[in-house]
Amino acid sequence: MSVEVKDHFDVDHAFIAHLNEECFDWAGMDRDALHEALRAQGEAWFSLVKERCPHLFAEAPVFISELQLQQMRAVIAAVEEVVGTPEPNAALGVFYGYDFHLNEQGAHLIEINTNAGGGFLNALLVDSQREATLYGVEVAEQNLEQVITGMFRNEWRQEHGDAPLKSIAIVDEQPEAQYLFPEFQLAKAMLERAGISTHIVDPSALEVREDGLYCSGERVDLIYNRLTDFDLQQHPQLRAAWEKRQVVLTPNPAHYLRYADKRKLVLFSSAGSLRDKGVSQASIDSLVQCVPQTKLVKAEEAELWWAERKHWFFKPVSGYGSKGAYRGEKLTKRVFEEILQSDYVAQKLALPGERKVCVKDIAPQPLKYDVRCYVYSGHIQLVAARLYQGQTTNFRTPGGGFALVRVVE
Repeated sequence: MSVEVKDHFDVDHAFIAHLNEECFDWAGMDRDALHEALRAQGEAWFSLVKERCPHLFAEAPVFISELQLQQMRAVIAAVEEVVGTPEPNAALGVFYGYDFHLNEQGAHLIEINTNAGGGFLNALLVDSQREATLYGVEVAEQNLEQVITGMFRNEWRQEHGDAPLKSIAIVDEQPEAQYLFPEFQLAKAMLERAGISTHIVDPSALEVREDGLYCSGERVDLIYNRLTDFDLQQHPQLRAAWEKRQVVLTPNPAHYLRYADKRKLVLFSSAGSLRDKGVSQASIDSLVQCVPQTKLVKAEEAELWWAERKHWFFKPVSGYGSKGAYRGEKLTKRVFEEILQSDYVAQKLALPGERKVCVKDIAPQPLKYDVRCYVYSGHIQLVAARLYQGQTTNFRTPGGGFALVRVVE
């Protein structure tokens, strides 16, 4: 990075950090408008959200700069170039989540998720604030409900052409016990408004027949997959139906391997490996600048890893969320030995930004934040943030949760 570009980043970050360190009344969320939008989904649903997820939505927006947004767009485009053209006549994968930490060095891609939650909830949040004019086309496409339902129709169209999409099953293990079960209900309501019969089910509720999968006697055309068993080894009947093309599964194991397997971060952060694949120099520059260096953890290098651990974040190759992930400086010898015996990658630390939150009856406090770009077919549909305390997001912090993103020049 040249001195001139670095100076630009420094000034850019200083300005954004200043905005995120203040509690501006004019930049806050219209809480009444959000409550009205939540109640419009039904009083029972609104009560469930308040009871189960009281800290689902943050009290304050997160400021990001146009420069940071440009960096994120460039990274997403570069990833698309690296992973290549998808298989013809196959689903593309809904709601990819590109998760970034933003700090004085710019935007850093921490990971890509192919089952990123929160898309429906953040669409509701953004749409509730449209009249405020602070949260517009920079962070979300217009007519998000049409965009989202159109995405699912396109997944079906990829494999079945102009035949109508009639039924969808939202599938997760014990869905009613999931913390984000209210989002499943929100998704069901949105899809049914579009005329698509929608079920929320555990995989065990799917009946296997010769011509496909059925739920409550109705054939399922498409499964919106929220399972964290990414290769479906624990759900062989579902995997078999997908492999036989008896049902459209999105996202599916092929999507995970192309984008979200943690070993992809090793490739994305290696200029030499990218160059060997024939990736353009512009994409190499974007990825190497914005993807923290990531390496496979090998047991024969144990002494080196232990000595350098404080500079790295350790993630299981097949993990998700915060499960099995450790910041190096907090590792014990026992956990470190377990890491060496498992499949792990280590990613150079890229600290998240901070946002001060002022909540009634609670002293102002800084919360960490990350920024998630919801992406379909390489295009950003929605940009949202998550405010939290601790190592990862948990939606249990007063003042935290999904946050609006405000782009400033």
